This record gives sequence, structure tokens and C-alpha cells, in this order.
Amino acid sequence: MIKSALLALFTVSFISGCATTTKDSISGVKRSQLLLMPASQITSMSSKTYLQTLNTAEKAHTLNIDQSQLERVRSISNNLIGQVSAFRPDAAQWKWEVNVEKSDQVNAYCMPGGKIMVLSGLIDKLHVTDDELGAVIGHEIAHALREHGRERMSQAYVQQFGLQAMALFFSKGTSALAGNATTQAANLGSKLFFALPNSREQETEADKIGLELSARAGYNPEAAITLWQKMNAQGEAKSPEFLSTHPANANRINELRALMPKVRPLYDATKMGAGR
Repeated sequence: MIKSALLALFTVSFISGCATTTKDSISGVKRSQLLLMPASQITSMSSKTYLQTLNTAEKAHTLNIDQSQLERVRSISNNLIGQVSAFRPDAAQWKWEVNVEKSDQVNAYCMPGGKIMVLSGLIDKLHVTDDELGAVIGHEIAHALREHGRERMSQAYVQQFGLQAMALFFSKGTSALAGNATTQAANLGSKLFFALPNSREQETEADKIGLELSARAGYNPEAAITLWQKMNAQGEAKSPEFLSTHPANANRINELRALMPKVRPLYDATKMGAGR
């Protein structure tokens, strides 16, 4: 009886945890997502992990050592951040941070809550233009706007702890099972953010929203295509970590091309308004 009641409670929590995180826009992304883990908890975990990353890089003298590179990344990032309210107004109030770490890795990420990191290998090895860098960072910001990290953690949590443990967790139970589940969830932390790859569906959403975001910020959307072409040129053996488990292929580029007629007017309007 108790178990049935708990599972019923979890079912309600499950249903209420299914929602879309961003407003409908030109990109057409409006999929319902499983978001059981509290957003505040995910943001707290991510902030702690990001701070640890900054401290480690600072001790290794690899954090923000190239000021011109840092200023460039922050300028582009700030332009993109200025347009996030088109997808979710609350994101404009996030505590955004933007840093660059000296590394040979071709990588970039935006953690939940707006913690951006660009690794210098992305800039140095791909020789990215400002428009291409806008495409990369826009793609990563899109992951954060859609809360893909929170979604992956919620899915993993259900798989690891099961329905009964989740029911106890959401009922704020005080049993050993509930306490153990809560403790293990905290221990998982943001490790899941890096350990669990984005799904193909999440990558597609980030491609679409990132393309629209960069266009709204005044970066040529065509650069997204040249960026992925450069990524592909790295070769499968050197596939950038940025691509997760889904390298940019012909289908990905075709999807970007298909969306181009919709986002191009946004870029043109921004360009005309800025007199560029």
C-alpha cells in the first residue's frame, strides 16, 4: 500500500517533471523533456565543478594567459548572452562566466547556469573566425538553455536508483533508502555532465538553437557550416571532444542548411541595424 502510494507520488512528479525549457522560436525546438532533478541542485553542482576547474587551471598557469584571446572570446560570448532572452527570459539573469584555458584540446562547453569554458586548441588548431567562434559558443550555450545536462542527469538518476528510490526522494522520505539515494545523487554531481554524452536529439537541438542564437547576435549563420567542415577535416582519429559522440556529418550539415533561410533574415536585420 505504501509502495503503491509512493509510486503514485513519483508518477505525479514524473509528469510534472516533463516540460520544455525554451520558448518556441524560429528554430522550432519544443520537445518535452524529463527534468526530475531540481534546477537549483544542478546549477550548484556545476558551479562547484567549474570553480574547481578554474582553480586547477590557475595553479597550472593555463587560465586566461592570452589576454587578447580572452577578450575576443568574452566579447563574442557577451553578444550571444545578450540574445538568450529570446529563448528563455530567466537566462538573462544567470551568473554567466566566460574563461579560456590553454590546452591542445579542441573543445568548448557551457555548464548549467551559464559557466562557459573555451579551450585554446579550438581557436589555434581550427583557426576559427569570429563568426565560427560564435557558432561554437552559441551551440554550447544552447545546450545550457535547453538544460540538456539536467535532462541527462535526471535520466541517469532514474536508471541508477529506480522508481521506488525516486518516489522516496520526491516525498522527502527519511528512510535509509531515501537518504542513500540523496547522498549518491549529490556524489554523482556534475561528473555526469561530462561523463554522459549528449544524445543525437540534444545535439540537433543545440545545432538549431545555436544557429538562431548566433544569427540574432550578428554572426553569419553560414559559419556554422564551415565550422563543422573544419571539424570533419580533423579526421575521425582526431575527432574533437566538442563533438561528443556525434561528429558533424553530411546529415548534420544538411540540417543546418535547411534552417538557413529562416535564420538568415535575423542576421541580415542585425547587421543592418549595427551598420556593419
